[in-house]
Amino acid sequence: MPRPTPAPARADARAAVRRKPRRKRSPLGGLLIVAGLAAGTLALLKLELPRAFDKIVPQGLYRDVPPVAGLHPEVRAASERLTAQAKAAGIAVVFTDGFRSEAEQDAIYAQGRDREGRIVTHAKGGESFHNYGLAIDFALKDRSGDIIWDMEYDGNKNGRADWLEVADMAKRLGFSWGGDWEGFKDNPHLQMDFGYSIRELQLGNRPDGSLLADGTASGPPEKAE
Repeated sequence: MPRPTPAPARADARAAVRRKPRRKRSPLGGLLIVAGLAAGTLALLKLELPRAFDKIVPQGLYRDVPPVAGLHPEVRAASERLTAQAKAAGIAVVFTDGFRSEAEQDAIYAQGRDREGRIVTHAKGGESFHNYGLAIDFALKDRSGDIIWDMEYDGNKNGRADWLEVADMAKRLGFSWGGDWEGFKDNPHLQMDFGYSIRELQLGNRPDGSLLADGTASGPPEKAE
């Protein structure tokens, strides 16, 4: 009489192992690894390409950026050169505005809207290059000593409007002129943006040398080796 065939114990054991549910992996570990790699990459970029890094990743994302508290030194120096060049051409230039806080900007924006007066700006607080120390406004002084905004005044009698002469001098010094803008023109306005847009400035980026409210200057220029 043939013996009964015993059940394959090893096969049953392997089947039991195969039927055992797999433990689900948590996605948190993978996310932490990715985040760590990203942070390391950003740190290397900051070391190797500091200025490019500041344009790609806003400074405000990795450190506190105090507000600007004064006119940028390069803007101030260029305005002084503009005054001297205009004087040599027989034109008296006066600067009626420079650095402007966001509160002051909001007050000017309200003119012609929430309070009496004509509209002189379309920029609210934080939306003007004045708020970052990168813009100045100018006017002229006539022969009687009055400050004027007459774009046709020819005080030096050379056949060309003094206002346009000053605008051309300013552009040669590196300023851009609001009179060249399309749409709303801001004829007294001169600015140096150093390649930064308003949006980038709002996100905490600052040109090197910007005077900050904590008494420091942003991003000192790199020393030549």
